[in-house]
Amino acid sequence: MINKLSILIPAYNEEETIQLILNKVNQVQLPEGITKEIVIVNDCSKDRTVEKVEEFMGQHPEMNIRLFSQEVNKGKGAAINRAIKECSGDYLIVQDADLEYDPEEYNLLLKPVFMDNADVVYGSRFQGHHPHRILFFWHSIGNKMLTSLSNMMTNLNLTDMETCYKLIRSDIAKKIDIKERRFGIEPEITAKLARQKPIRIYEVGISYYGRTYEEGKKIGWKDGFRAIYCIFKYRFFD
Repeated sequence: MINKLSILIPAYNEEETIQLILNKVNQVQLPEGITKEIVIVNDCSKDRTVEKVEEFMGQHPEMNIRLFSQEVNKGKGAAINRAIKECSGDYLIVQDADLEYDPEEYNLLLKPVFMDNADVVYGSRFQGHHPHRILFFWHSIGNKMLTSLSNMMTNLNLTDMETCYKLIRSDIAKKIDIKERRFGIEPEITAKLARQKPIRIYEVGISYYGRTYEEGKKIGWKDGFRAIYCIFKYRFFD
């Protein structure tokens, strides 16, 4: 069963949206008896991200928010790795600070936990009837190619390996030695979760409110090539 959900927020230069996402997380009503823990890792932001978080914490002392800061910028993967080590919930989920994912859908990901004791639940942006902002054709093709390649290496049948929303039992996540510092963390975690036996992995459809590069999107074509490298690396050499 689950008594506490840890919400991990890696943040780098998110002064414009960090309070908005924290408000959304605060408004989420989880099933009765489940409390929330919010673990924010500031990845050496150059803007006022820390000040905005501290201001929010002062305004909402009732929320269980813990803030950690990296001494130097180490990347999203390193920030998530730090948050996993610091969290204390029964399950954890990564929440980007950029408003692309809707915290109200935590309950969608929790359903397989209650129905079948799921260990891991992926939130797929390409499954179900939920809203999906229309953006880049080649991004969608690239995502499908990476997911298919990952599936071949892991023998899973996911539709969205690159999704941010991965609900994971915390004791399983804490066993994983995450090495990737940037967006290669997604295929790395997937490969290492697939090796955990026995494990129950589910996938549910979620919404996606994507950003353009002008709006602050950070992932680029170099990250796609890194993802391909990671898919093979963590299948055969790690």
